[in-house]
Formats: sequence, C-alpha cells, structure tokens
Amino acid sequence: MSVVPNISKKRKFVADGVFYSELNEFFARSLAKDGYAGVEVRVTPVKTEIIVKATKPDDIVGDKGRRILELTSVLRKRFNFPEGALELFAERVANRGLNAQIQAESLKFKLVAGLAVRRACSAVLKFVMESGAKGAEVSVSGKVRGQRAKTQKFSDGYMIKSGHAKTEFIESAVRHIMLRTGILGIKVTIMHPQDPKGINGPKNPLSDVITILEPKDDSY
Repeated sequence: MSVVPNISKKRKFVADGVFYSELNEFFARSLAKDGYAGVEVRVTPVKTEIIVKATKPDDIVGDKGRRILELTSVLRKRFNFPEGALELFAERVANRGLNAQIQAESLKFKLVAGLAVRRACSAVLKFVMESGAKGAEVSVSGKVRGQRAKTQKFSDGYMIKSGHAKTEFIESAVRHIMLRTGILGIKVTIMHPQDPKGINGPKNPLSDVITILEPKDDSY
C-alpha cells in the first residue's frame, strides 16, 4: 500500500506555489551578487531537482562545489527532504538583457551607488532594447527627490498589458532599496520577442500577427 498522504489538487497547487515563492525569495537574497535570474523546479519519482539560473553559475557552485552543497543542505533541512532526495544545479542565462530579475538587480546596484534615477533607468532600457526585446518599462517609486513620494516611469518599444499573450511574452521583477529617506520600489517589465527556437522568447507568435502565404501555382 502507498504511504503517500492523499492530498487534494487544490492543496497541492497551493503547496507548490508556496514552495516556489520561498525558493525564489531565498535565492534572490542570497545570490543577488551572483546575478540570480530565476529558478526552475523539476520533480521526478526519485528526487527533486532545482535549477538555479544566473549570470555567474561558477560562483554559485563555489570552490570544489562547496557552496552549492551548503545551499543544498540548507534547503534540505528547511523543507524536510530526506538524504539524496534533493539536488541543486546552476545554469548560465542565455541572454541576460532579456531577464527582468537581472536587470532589476542591475538597476538596484546603480541606484545604491548614487547614480541619478533617469540616467540609471535609461541605461537599463537601452541595454534591454539592444538585447532584442520588443519593449521594456522601468518604474521607480518612493522619495526619489524631496519629501513627497512619487512614481517615475520610463518605457520604450511595444508593450502589451492584457490577454493570454501577457503570460507568455511579459516578464517582470520587483526589488526594494532601503535608503535613509525611505524605501524605493523598482519594477522592471520586459516584453520578449517571438523566437521560433524558444530561447529568447515564446515559440508561438502574438495572436494579432497575420502571416500572408504565397499562393500556390495552379498546374493542371
């Protein structure tokens, strides 16, 4: 007989979402300087595999794999995984300019270093658009200058805001900066291009894209 507890689908989806959110927050805090760009969870009958995407995967692995073993041990104790049931991998990001989390961290470090908001946001927008994005939007909220809090938005290119295509093409990331005057909120939104190979964006085109085929020769 199976000893696996009978859990409803609704509870399973909620549990998986909480697990993913906690993983994402943990890696975003501990691997910020290593260019953390996202996490992917693969569950197999034998073990659970966690793939950490970053711009510096060698730094995550560490000297002789010491650091990645430490991270695996911390996660195993936190989520009560048995010995050998959890494995951690580090993977390099294909295109860092099309990753919202990397660009949000980049903007965060620029603002902490004291760069002007407009100049920092313009630099991030330019880099994202040069990397092949269809559109990008950066917003900074808080006490940017003076005592009154406000939101500054900078955008470039084409951006969709609703529909099913938003879930496929749009990626966004949020970061917070603790300053003396208060907290600054950063949001970076990137619209990916359509990529037939599925590397830089979704394989399927947008629903309003019309492709006109050449007529066939009628040979009788």
